[in-house]
Amino acid sequence: MSFNLAAYVLSPGRDRPDHPALIVPGRARLRHADLLRAVAARAGGLRKRGLAPGARILLRLGNEPDFPITFLAASAAGLVPVPTSAQLTAPEIGALAERIDAALAVAGPGIALPEGVPAVDAMALDDRPLPMEDWADGSPDRLGYIVFTSGSGGAPKAVAHAHRAVSARVSMHAGWYGLRPSDRVMHAGAFNWTYTLGTGLLDPWTVGATAVIPAPGTEAQALPGLVAAEGATIFAAAPGIYRRMLRADWPATPGLRHGLSAGERLPPALRDLWRSRTGTDLHEAYGLSECSTFVSGSPARPAPEGTTGHIQPGRSVRVEGDRLIVGADDPGLMLGYWEDGAPEPVPPEGFDTGDRVTQRADGAIVHEGRRDDLLNPGGHRVSPQEVEAALADLPVEEIAVGCVTLESGATVLAAYYVGAPLDEAVASAHAAARLARYKQPRLWLRRAALPRNANGKLIRRDLA
Repeated sequence: MSFNLAAYVLSPGRDRPDHPALIVPGRARLRHADLLRAVAARAGGLRKRGLAPGARILLRLGNEPDFPITFLAASAAGLVPVPTSAQLTAPEIGALAERIDAALAVAGPGIALPEGVPAVDAMALDDRPLPMEDWADGSPDRLGYIVFTSGSGGAPKAVAHAHRAVSARVSMHAGWYGLRPSDRVMHAGAFNWTYTLGTGLLDPWTVGATAVIPAPGTEAQALPGLVAAEGATIFAAAPGIYRRMLRADWPATPGLRHGLSAGERLPPALRDLWRSRTGTDLHEAYGLSECSTFVSGSPARPAPEGTTGHIQPGRSVRVEGDRLIVGADDPGLMLGYWEDGAPEPVPPEGFDTGDRVTQRADGAIVHEGRRDDLLNPGGHRVSPQEVEAALADLPVEEIAVGCVTLESGATVLAAYYVGAPLDEAVASAHAAARLARYKQPRLWLRRAALPRNANGKLIRRDLA
C-alpha cells in the first residue's frame, strides 16, 4: 500500500475546500483550499532543489504557520522534516544537524543555524505547486520524520518515525479528543512545538476540522476570551497554561465541550478548578516522543480520579509488573533512535518506556513517575511525583520536589515553589498529614520560576 503522511493529513480538506482550516485570531484565516495550495507551492520549491529522496530537512522556524506548512511540504516532496526548537543555540543545533546529516535548513528570521548546512528562507521556497497526485508515495513503514526528545533527562535522542505514525493517531481521536469534523480545536502552544503540531494542527486537519492557534505573544489570561470569540469546541494546553488562564474571568463558552492536557502531569486540583469554571471536563494524556500519547482519559471514558486514564483503543501497550511496555507492533511506535545514518530497530519484545505505573482492576493506569526520576534522601527511594501530588493543594502557583545536599553531607527533600511566601509550619503540617515522614520536604524554597526546557517541561536535575 502506498502512503504519504502529508496526503493523509490534507486529503479530507479537499472535500470541504471552503471550510476554515487554520485561524490565527487577528492575524490569518486559511481555508482548507488555501492550506493545500500553500503546502503544494512549498513542496514544489523543495522538489525543485533536487535533494535526494529521504534527505533530512531541519525546520528552523518560529511560531508561525510556516512551520506546519513546511513540515507537510517536505513530506509531500519525499523529504524527511526534522522539527527543532527555535530556542536552540548555534552550537546546539549544529550538534543535532551533524547527527542526522541534515541536507538543508529551512530558516526563519533571527533563528540560529548550524554551520556547514545550506539554509533557505521558508518564503523563498514557494514555487510552482506540486499537485497532490505527484506527492511522494511509498511504504507506510518508510522513514517519515525525525523529532528530538526534550533532553530533560540528558542528551536529546533523535527519534525516527514512519509515515504510518500519523495514521496511528486515530487512536487519540476517540481515546482522548472525541474529535469531530465540525470541531474548532484551539491549542495554546506555539506552532513549532510538536504537541501543537500533532494535537492542534495535524489531527484536526486529518478529519477536515478547524485548528485555532493564538497569535504569538498572546497572554494566558486572554485565552478564555479567545475560546469564546472563536467558538472553540476543544481547548488544549499544558498544565502551566491552565494554571494561568484559570485566574482570569471566564466568559460564557457554550460551544466548549472539554479541555485536553499533556506535556506534564495534570494535578487533580487543576482538573477540579477547570470543571468548576467551565462546566466541562479536562482530559489528560500521557505519551512520549517515541510513541506520542497512548494513555488518556476521554469524553467517552473519563479518567477515574487519581489515574491518567486507559490505554487507547488500537494501541499495543501492556503493563508488566510496574513497567509500561509499548509492543513492537504498535502502529505509532518509532522505527528506532537514529544512529549512524539509520534508525536502530526496536527490540522484538517492545519498547520499555521507563515509567513506573500501576494498572487498576478497571484497567486504568496510575502513573507513578519515571524510574530514573526516583529521589534518594537519607537512603529512601521517593517518587517526586507522589510528593508533588500530595502538595498540589497548597496555595502556590507551581511546586516541584528535588534533593538538596546540606553542608553536613546529608541529603534531604526540598519543595521548590513559585508564588506568595508559604507559612512553612502550615506547609509542613499539610505534608505530614498526607505523607510518610521520609517523603516530607525538609526545606521550602521559594523561586521566581522553576527550571523548564523549551517545551515547558520541568528539568528536575536543575532545581538545586
